Amino acid sequence: MKSFAPIALLCISTSFLCSCGSDTDAPPPLVGSAQASSGPAHAAYLKAQSADQAGNAKKAVKLYKEMADQYPTSQDAPQARFRQAQLHEQMGDMVEAFDAYNDVTKRYQGSKLYSQSLSRESAIAQQALDGNVKTGFMFGSKLETKKLVEMLEKVRDAAPQAASAPKAQFQIGEVYQNNGKATDSILAYRKVVSDWPDSPQAPEAQYRIGVILIEEAKRGNQDMGNLDRAREAFQDYLTIYPNGSRAGAARNQIASLANQDVQRSLEVADFYRRKGDYESARFYYREVLKKHSSGSLHDKAQAGLKSLE
Repeated sequence: MKSFAPIALLCISTSFLCSCGSDTDAPPPLVGSAQASSGPAHAAYLKAQSADQAGNAKKAVKLYKEMADQYPTSQDAPQARFRQAQLHEQMGDMVEAFDAYNDVTKRYQGSKLYSQSLSRESAIAQQALDGNVKTGFMFGSKLETKKLVEMLEKVRDAAPQAASAPKAQFQIGEVYQNNGKATDSILAYRKVVSDWPDSPQAPEAQYRIGVILIEEAKRGNQDMGNLDRAREAFQDYLTIYPNGSRAGAARNQIASLANQDVQRSLEVADFYRRKGDYESARFYYREVLKKHSSGSLHDKAQAGLKSLE
């Protein structure tokens, strides 16, 4: 009996393994595998294709979508989703077309349709930025900021190493900037510089950070702090992109900010003089004279000092 036990156990184990090796325990089929595209999946694709060839675009879109949704791993799924996107685009349903193209770029990166889908996805996002994509038919309104940003984020994430990624991220910054969302636009532009520092968009993104901070200072939003950060942004531009097309403009901005610093010192000096705090007034007048050996600000500071004698 003792010699039988191992043999019996081996037989039982072998039988158990054989019975457990069912299809349910097998790994899921790869996207586009032949097994997944046979039978019902291919039949569903042919049904959609038949409606398409008959010129019934609405029915074809519906059937292509159903097929790709139900059999996403089939060989025919990338083509079904791509054709769904094309038909949406032909019918003017640009948001739906964008989403379908994005599904191809996100799900089927190994497909021969990937590059075409990415190109069309980017083109539709650009149309949306230009105001040519509406939320409805005929008299629909332009897409809201949130939707535009979502579309651009999808373009960016579809191919992070492609040239379309930094371009999309830069456009996110522009969308926020054009809508007066200073903090969001600065964060978007900073991401361009940090993630794609060698991209064509990065130098302009760095420059715009400084411009936005100056605009915020003019609105009275943390005046001194924003001007200091703007100066840092322009200095960073010159450090990172010394030969950039905006290098001259960045130097001019830094010089202008320096003049604003002197102007503020003069205003502070005048304030203390009117208040009767002559010692503080003298300190700020002398600060102006240290930074300007001539010019109108120099003359005003000198006159202020004489008035205190």
